[in-house]
Formats: sequence, C-alpha cells, structure tokens
Amino acid sequence: MKRRAERIDHFKRFPVEVQHQVFHELIEAARYTDWGRKYRYGNLQTIRQFQESVPISTYEDLYPSIERVLKGQQDVLWPSDVEWFSKSSGTTNARSKYLPITPESLEDCHYRGGKDVMTLYVQNRPETLVFEGKGLSIGGSLHANPFMEDGGMVGDVSAVIMKNLPAWADFIRTPPIEVALMDKWEEKLAAMTEICGHENVTSILGVPTWTIVLLDRLMEVHGVKNMLDIWPNFEVFIHGAVAFDPYRALFKQKYFPADKVTYMETYNASEGFFAIQDDLSHPGEMLLMLDYGIFYEFVPMEEWDNQHPRALTLDEVELDKNYAMIISTNSGLWRYQIGDTVKFTSKYPFRLKVSGRTKHFINAFGEEVIVENADAAITHACAHTGAVIADYTAGPVYISNGSKGRHEWIVEFSKQPSDVEHFCYLLDSKLREVNSDYDAKRYQELALLKPLLHSVPEGTFYDWMGQRGKLGGQNKVPRLSNSREYLDGILEMIHKTPSSSGQNRP
Repeated sequence: MKRRAERIDHFKRFPVEVQHQVFHELIEAARYTDWGRKYRYGNLQTIRQFQESVPISTYEDLYPSIERVLKGQQDVLWPSDVEWFSKSSGTTNARSKYLPITPESLEDCHYRGGKDVMTLYVQNRPETLVFEGKGLSIGGSLHANPFMEDGGMVGDVSAVIMKNLPAWADFIRTPPIEVALMDKWEEKLAAMTEICGHENVTSILGVPTWTIVLLDRLMEVHGVKNMLDIWPNFEVFIHGAVAFDPYRALFKQKYFPADKVTYMETYNASEGFFAIQDDLSHPGEMLLMLDYGIFYEFVPMEEWDNQHPRALTLDEVELDKNYAMIISTNSGLWRYQIGDTVKFTSKYPFRLKVSGRTKHFINAFGEEVIVENADAAITHACAHTGAVIADYTAGPVYISNGSKGRHEWIVEFSKQPSDVEHFCYLLDSKLREVNSDYDAKRYQELALLKPLLHSVPEGTFYDWMGQRGKLGGQNKVPRLSNSREYLDGILEMIHKTPSSSGQNRP
C-alpha cells in the first residue's frame, strides 16, 4: 500500500503527463487491431490527431465491433483475447449492453481500483482495524455467452471481478463466492442473511439500494435495533452507483448510529473504475484515477447536441462546469460516451463529482433539471423535516388541454415527514435555488405548476424493480426521466395492488 500510495501521489502531481503516457500506450497497443488499422493508429502522433480521426461513439456505434468479439473474433478492438463480458442495462436503446473485459482492464483497472480504495482508506484512517474482519459485497450473477458455445461468460462486472479473484481473497470477504454469484435474488438474499449475520463484518462494498435490503433483512431476522448489534466492529461502507446524500441520514440513524462508521464514495461502472474519494472530510468529491489504462476527454454539456462537439483534455477543463465524460480504455472502448456527467471540484489534483446522466434529466419545458439538482432538493427537504427516504424517481406532467406542466415525484420514505405538502414545498424551493432555469419556469407559475408528490408504501421500488427483472447486482432506480415511462409504470403497479390503495398521497 505504501508503494502504491507513492504512485498515486505521482499522478496527482503530474496528471497531464500521466494521461499523455496512457494515451500513447493505448494507441500503440491497439495499432494492429481491426479498429486501429481502420483509424490508422500507426500514424497518430498527437491527441489532436486522435480526436480529428476517431469519432465519439455510443454503444450502438461500437456494437457491430463488440458483436464480433462476442462471437469469438479477436484483435477487433483490443489485441488481448477477450473471454469475459460485463452485461449492463445502461441507458442505451438496447435492453442490455455487453462490454468486453480484457485481462488488462481486469488487472490494471478494476482490481487496481479495489486495492486503491483500501490504500486511500488506510491513508485517511491509519488506526484502522478493518482487516481484522471481513468485507461484504453482494455481487451479481454470471451466465454463458449467449452468442457462441464455449464462448466465455457474461454478467455483472462485480460478478466477473469476484469470479477472477485469487483464492486467498475468499478468506477476507463474505459471503462465499458460490453464494455471492447466485442467480436468484431472493435465494441469494436468504443465504447472505444466514451467513453474514454470523461473520465479523468490518466493511461493505456495494450499491446503497441493495445494501439496505440486506441490512433490513438482517435486522429483522436477528431482532436488533441497529446493525452494530450484529457487527460491533463495523468501520466503513464503500458505496457507489448512485449519489449517497439522500441515503446518508438513513444509514446514520437506522443502521450504523455511531461516529466511528465512515462512508467512502467510489465511481466505477461496467466500463471501468474511474474515481475514489481520497479525502473523507469532503463527501461527494473523488480523485480521478489517472493510471488505470483509461484516457479521459470531457465534452461541455452546452455542446453535447452538436454534430461534432468539442472534447477537452484534462488540462482544459474548468471547475464547476457540467461535462459529459468520454473514455478510451484498455478494454477496447474508443472515445466512448459512458453516459455520465461530471463536475470538477478541484484541479491539480483533479477531483470531481458525478452530476448526473446524459439521458437521465427532465427538460420537457426547458428547465434542464439534472440528477445533481434532484439529489440536492431531496436531501434539503429531508434535512429540514426529519424525513428519511428509501428511493425516488421523477418526471414531467405534460401540458394538455390548456393545463400547465409540472414535475411529478414518486418518493418512498423510510421515515415519513409529518407534512408531505411541506416536504414538497421545501423540495421545490431548493430546486428553484439550485437551478435558475427551473426557477424561471416556476416564477408565478408562468410555465410550471408546483410539483405533484406521491408518498408510496415501503417496498414499492423493490417490487417495481422486481417486475422489471432488475433486482440486485448493479441495477439502480432511475432518478429522472424526460418521459413518463418510469412514473406510469410505478403508478400502474400501485393502483393494481389493493393493499396500497389510499396510501398514494399527493
């Protein structure tokens, strides 16, 4: 860890130089692949030439090449043999994305990221006893490659990582690999509850949504007031995939009511491991990890809809501006739109926070509300009412028959506010404060009426995700949508459930 800490310090001091080195290593490695020959990687000398020659790509753009790899062809996007694929729902038009995981991306990106999480945690907590116990991670599931016989495996990236861990890793983690990779969520949950309730768990790595489900089940089975009655030595929850602020009060009040418990944020996905919180006193801000075989570019969001948007390199970005992140990686993803938007909070070293998704927003009336705005509003309303949320989603109510538009929110509370209307007022006020476009539309209700908020029964989002076949793994509730796809699906489910009638309170 000490040696690795020195290397992290190196790219913090020389970020641009390290990224240039990564760029040239990627281009050199792929020059004789089909992709490299097509775009003449052998002739590329500069990043500018690369940007002028290689188009920014969506998953749909890259899929013809990825499909060839899925069917067993090699040297298409990357020179190493590809036997593993991460399966992710993502935000593309395809129901599932299949993303190649090369030996280099597994070792130099995903594994290095996991090791660096603990390196940076120890730097922040040198007195830690986290290694005295076990780390818990829920994991996804694996299946045979459906595109060819004996063609490797596909599954959640967490499952791919677990399956390839060295044997010694099983001694420091729980549950056992055969349980962590179980396919049926309810059976996995029952097995994890039985096993993990008797372990000395000192850390958790996971998505808040599914971690909450496991913790609730453990507390119910063991009849305890909080999780520290089961895991008295618990130290740190390492979380990612969704913003943690809306969940922070729930974890601190219900599960781990002790100052000794730390919360540490990571930014990783099927496509790679990108950033880690290196200063635990600054929640939400993460250090961009620059030596994982990923070359980064950033498109200003005001140029996102342009046919040929201008992409910036690390030395060109500005603080507190929204950028769509573009990656080129050692898994053969070239100038790939990952679908996330980020804002830089510091430069030299480069720290950022995830501000939303390029496709998860509400802009039905020109208000441009992003996930960062929604999270801030929900967190504010909870803080001022004592409410605690479990999940939420929001979308537009369109203008029709002369009526004005508005936003509609579905919120599942773990702890109800005494006055849902006041909660909605606070949410709306904060949203107006953090988003001037939304405020302009709400001014004297010129274009937007006040939000409509439904408080739904506990378990609603769990049931809805189950209906969609998205329980467990890295699946997450979509926060915002510019359509009514999610809203209508949840409301229809609620109205078909007799036990929930009358509990849907606007």
